[in-house]
Amino acid sequence: MTDLFSAAALDRDTPHPLADRLRPQRLDEVAGQDRLLGPDGALTRMIRSGSIGSLIFWGPPGTGKTTVARLLAHETNLAFVQISAIFTGVADLKKTFEAARARRVAGQGTLLFVDEIHRFNRAQQDSFLPVMEDGSVTLIGATTENPSFELNAALLSRARVLSFERLDAAAIEKLLVRAEQTEGRPLPLDADARAALIAMADGDGRAALTLAEDIWRAAGADEIFDRARLAAVVQRRAPIYDKAQEGHYNLISALHKCVRGSDPDAALYYFARMLDAGEDPLFLARRIVRMAVEDIGLADPQALVVANAAKDAYDFLGSPEGELALAQAVIYVATAPKSNAGYVAYKAARRIAAEAGSLTPPKVILNAPTKLMKREGYGEGYAYDHDEPEAFSGQDYWPEKLGRQSFYRPVERGFEREIGKRLDYWERLRRERRKG
Repeated sequence: MTDLFSAAALDRDTPHPLADRLRPQRLDEVAGQDRLLGPDGALTRMIRSGSIGSLIFWGPPGTGKTTVARLLAHETNLAFVQISAIFTGVADLKKTFEAARARRVAGQGTLLFVDEIHRFNRAQQDSFLPVMEDGSVTLIGATTENPSFELNAALLSRARVLSFERLDAAAIEKLLVRAEQTEGRPLPLDADARAALIAMADGDGRAALTLAEDIWRAAGADEIFDRARLAAVVQRRAPIYDKAQEGHYNLISALHKCVRGSDPDAALYYFARMLDAGEDPLFLARRIVRMAVEDIGLADPQALVVANAAKDAYDFLGSPEGELALAQAVIYVATAPKSNAGYVAYKAARRIAAEAGSLTPPKVILNAPTKLMKREGYGEGYAYDHDEPEAFSGQDYWPEKLGRQSFYRPVERGFEREIGKRLDYWERLRRERRKG
């Protein structure tokens, strides 16, 4: 029915959202994607060459993926067909492909735009390959998820991935100015509230225009909103963050690397971002414990104690008070001396243990609970370290066929500096007693 109304021009008086009315009519009107659409942009060069090929548009919501696909069809004289992976089944795909083949026979190419393409399963994604290869369609798939993880290798090998960036403040401001020109009136915001609105949009142009519409609806005559009034009217838009998807992994990766890089301020920022987006604080607590053992280790053995204590404090206090304990743990692990020597040693030991097989320890360190085992030499010659000078015997505890190995190499930072001195001292004693 929508297409019939549009064809008959019966929808011209139907109210349209501001974002729809401001949809760019030319590629140079698209805001915030100069890297793709500027004079030397990737899409600009493709259009100039006369062929765009199949593409995957990867980026956050509200960055212009659908609009650019529609305009590319116009620029390349292709029939524009749009489907969504959410509402399209196998039968619908077959009809779409048959129509595209019919157009090709008639001399008309098809630009098939697939929104949320990552929601198609593997078999559905594979179904696009024949019509891409025979030229029936030029595919443009749009996704907010990382194509490397969500799309088939076969599909990716036939399409170029182009990244759309979230709109920066200047691009959002440009959209708001266009909206004011279209509406013929300024947004009733003071400078601080306008900056807050741009921040609330979170890089999403469509969201910025929707918020602007809400403000115009709510404002009374001659009323100017400050930041507090703005927040009360439009509430607050949830950050772009899906705990099961890439945003989740991006932020936890950022937090971990900031801790590893000893930047407590940046670490707190990403920690706060995740809490603000609704992340489970106990998930963050577990990751802080992991940081303590993986990136700090014995350079500061207290880090693990602090991380576990923060987790216990959160369990005891709950939210929001318990989150401060986790924040303090973030600061502690970010400012602690760093060492992955234990982590590296553990991996090396696991590798050698797997490669060397079931080697028997030397008999000198095996117990001899039976007479037979005593006759076989179990425990014979064992030196009890507490009875030795320096409480150190220097005996060889390694399987004979493997020989002595070295896994743990402490760094010259924090407490591991002292451990290194101790190990060097014991190695010197070991050599001396071996000579003796």
